[in-house]
Amino acid sequence: MSEIGISVAAAEFGRDMEQSYATIAALIDQARARGSDLLVLPEACLGGYLPSLGGGDESEAARERRLRALPPALALDGPELRRVVDLAGDLVVTLGFCEADGPTRYNAAVTLHGDGILGSYRKVHQPLGENLCYDAGDRYAAFDTPIGRMGMQICYDKAFPEAARALALDGAEIVTSLSAWPTARTAQAAALADDRWTQRFDIYDRARATENQVVWVASNQAGTFGSLRFVCSAKIVGPGGEILATTGTDPGLASARLDVRAELDAIRGGGMYNLRDRRPEVYGDVVAPNLVTGTQLSREQRPASLRGAGVPAHA
Repeated sequence: MSEIGISVAAAEFGRDMEQSYATIAALIDQARARGSDLLVLPEACLGGYLPSLGGGDESEAARERRLRALPPALALDGPELRRVVDLAGDLVVTLGFCEADGPTRYNAAVTLHGDGILGSYRKVHQPLGENLCYDAGDRYAAFDTPIGRMGMQICYDKAFPEAARALALDGAEIVTSLSAWPTARTAQAAALADDRWTQRFDIYDRARATENQVVWVASNQAGTFGSLRFVCSAKIVGPGGEILATTGTDPGLASARLDVRAELDAIRGGGMYNLRDRRPEVYGDVVAPNLVTGTQLSREQRPASLRGAGVPAHA
C-alpha cells in the first residue's frame, strides 16, 4: 500500500455502551466515506473514562464514590470488542477501553479490523491517582498491520519522550496516541485554545512526531465527563512536525491522505535521521532507575553524569 487515508476523532464517550457503539459506528461511516484506511478513536471510548482524577488529599468518601463509578471492565476476547471488529470490516480502528485480566483492570487500547485484534497495549504512565483505579502496563511494542507498522500509547504517555522513542526503535511508522486529556484543574481559561493543558497537549504531539520522525495520530475525548472537561484537539502530525489535519478545540473528525513510507524516507533521507544518529552509549542515566520522588536529591543520590557543578538536582 502506498498512499493511505487516516482519520482521527475528538468525540464524547460516556458510560452508556449502546451510545458508545452508535458513536463508533457513525465515525466509522464518516471515515469510510472519506476513503480512510485507519480510524483512531479516543481513550476510554467503550464505557467512558474516570469521572475525576483524585488521590493525594482526596477524602475516603470521595475515593469510594470514584471507585464505585469505574467504567465496565472488558476482556480482549469478549463480545464487546468483537462487536467493534464486526463494525470495522476492512478499516483499521484503534480505540481505548478498560481491560479486565481476571480481577485486574488496565487502561488499555487495541488496534483491530475485520480479521480481529492486531495489537493491544496497557497504559504505562499513570497521572493523578489513576493508579488507584488501574494497574500499569510494562511494555511498548510495535506491531504489523495492513497499513504499516504501528505503535500505541495512551494520554499521559505522550509526556515521556522515552515512550515514543521505544516504539520508533521497534519500527513503528505510525504512532497512535489516544487521550482523555482534560483542561487544567486550576486557573482554567475561558477558551479551550488558551488553556495551558491544551497547549501542552499540542506541543507534545508535534514534538514526539518530530523527534522520532514518525506519523503521529492523536485522538481525544470531547465534551465533559464528571468533573473533567476535555480539550479535543485531535490531529494528524507528519514526521517533520507539521500538522496535516486537526479538529482544533471542537469535536469532529480530522482526515488526511499521505504516503507514509515516502514521507518517512523523505525526512529521514535528508541527512538528519534521528534514530540512526543516536548515541545510546552516553544516555545511561536517562534509563537508570527513577530516583526522583518529588524531593531534591542529594549530590550523592544523583546519577554520576548529573553531579557537576551548577546542575540542578532535577535536571
